[in-house]
Amino acid sequence: MIGLLLLWICTLIVNSLTHPAVIIPQDPTLTIGSSLTASCSVDPDLNLKVEDLFWTLNGRRLPAELYKILNSTSLSVVLNNLNGSKQQSGDNLVCHGKDGRILAGSCLYVGLPPEKPTNITCWSKNMKDLTCKWIPGSEGETYLHTNYTLKYKLRWYGRDNTCLEYHTMGPYSCHIPKDLALFTPYEIWVEASNRLGSTTSDIITLDILDVVTTDPPSDVHVSRVGDLEDQLSVRWSSPPALKDFLFQDKYQIRYRVEDSTEWKVVDDVGNQTSCRLAGLKPGTVYFVQVRCNPFGIYGSKKAGIWSDWSNPTAASTPRSERITGVCDPKSGEQNSTLRRELKQFFGWVKKHAYGCSNLSIKLYDQWRVWLQKSHKTRNQVGSTR
Repeated sequence: MIGLLLLWICTLIVNSLTHPAVIIPQDPTLTIGSSLTASCSVDPDLNLKVEDLFWTLNGRRLPAELYKILNSTSLSVVLNNLNGSKQQSGDNLVCHGKDGRILAGSCLYVGLPPEKPTNITCWSKNMKDLTCKWIPGSEGETYLHTNYTLKYKLRWYGRDNTCLEYHTMGPYSCHIPKDLALFTPYEIWVEASNRLGSTTSDIITLDILDVVTTDPPSDVHVSRVGDLEDQLSVRWSSPPALKDFLFQDKYQIRYRVEDSTEWKVVDDVGNQTSCRLAGLKPGTVYFVQVRCNPFGIYGSKKAGIWSDWSNPTAASTPRSERITGVCDPKSGEQNSTLRRELKQFFGWVKKHAYGCSNLSIKLYDQWRVWLQKSHKTRNQVGSTR
């Protein structure tokens, strides 16, 4: 809002035909660190004393030691080592009369030429569109308004095309909605320009088929696996956007406990739409997310682009019902051996069933349920002694 107001003031000052004075130079563009000498010349018919004039920059009165009387109607000011403009619409250098009224003004544009845009990345949601984003230069963008233009063309023939739908995925992005060809590489680049010059990014080359992505998997459900204390079952639906195209998909799962920000990722899900998470903590709330990567579209040899993660889905593992601190003194040695053997078996099964491999763990599930019931029975008997 302040920038727009200052721009309006600049425009009003410059365009008014009734100003009693004029500033030279008018609306200069300078690089950071430059010096500027500006003069304010008043209309002689107004009988204004040049000694009564003063300057302000962005509303702040400039000290008199920067002034120089050129003649009976002209007062200059010298600005050294200029900093970047405080607003992209320009800084206001204003000449005032004795009573403070505005006599004339000029907009100063102080900054840097644009830097080369970098890190152009593009993706397609339906093989008919393309969205690209990039990283701009740093300081030049801060002080002077910089225009960015995304351009593209077929690699071996065709004319340059200009993207028209900007800011679709952030301030430095553009969306090409249609009329793109398949099986033919595109050259894509970004041009940046401001009042001090222009520059062009490096050209990237891509085939639409190699940058396809999808929406996140939908209908993600997380549920308990019977009474098993350390497992959760995850199920989801494939993204529908590419259902009419020939492609394969693979999935990743990540999960974390409720009071942690650290995610654990399961990479070996493959193309199945369900998974068993094992080795979890009993009585703990977990948040789970799933994402998809389409690959091999129409024979493309490159992997697709991972989708965003699905919205977090929460579920809790069952609480342990074991009573700790109870033992059977009559069979200590025998139980110690049994526990050691079961621990070894349990470790082996967890190692081979962890994640989402294709190994059947039906027998393991049965054994764990039996073990839990056995512990519960022994603990109940022990607690009544």
